[in-house]
Amino acid sequence: MSTVDRVRRVLELVLEIVCMLLMIGLAVVVVTAVAYRWAGASLVWYDEVAAIMLAWLTYYGAALAATRRAHLGFPGVFDASPAAVRVAMLIVSETMVIGFFLVIAWYGWDVIVILAGGSLTSLPWVSVAFTQSVIPIGCALIAIAEMLTIPERWREVRGRAHADQHEETVL
Repeated sequence: MSTVDRVRRVLELVLEIVCMLLMIGLAVVVVTAVAYRWAGASLVWYDEVAAIMLAWLTYYGAALAATRRAHLGFPGVFDASPAAVRVAMLIVSETMVIGFFLVIAWYGWDVIVILAGGSLTSLPWVSVAFTQSVIPIGCALIAIAEMLTIPERWREVRGRAHADQHEETVL
């Protein structure tokens, strides 16, 4: 196993743990809020905290999916394409995806700078910059995950290209 594969597996494990903790935490928050409402009271911070936890789960879950190359794609179009086109499609698609998430991470950082002095309405001791940190961090993690899966994807594409060439010579 290569160093890149080991780093990808470590990142995947860390993201699995983060996502599990976020799901458990979100479930606890929701169940607690339901219990309070059933008892005739309500938690003033519930809506804000649950929404933030869901956003965090979305970003970190997307990064986890990227480590597994589990995002939506067009495998039928990709597989039906000639070998040279598959290589070009891989280069273009990875450049676009990584570039997109790096741009979002950059502007996500700008959001943190702009919101630096703000705090949550229901929990004034929690910084909005902290809650919004998921944007640049999550996007950077997605870009890193994409980069870490490129060698494996490249081997797959090149392996298919060699198989296609062998098949053409046999026919």
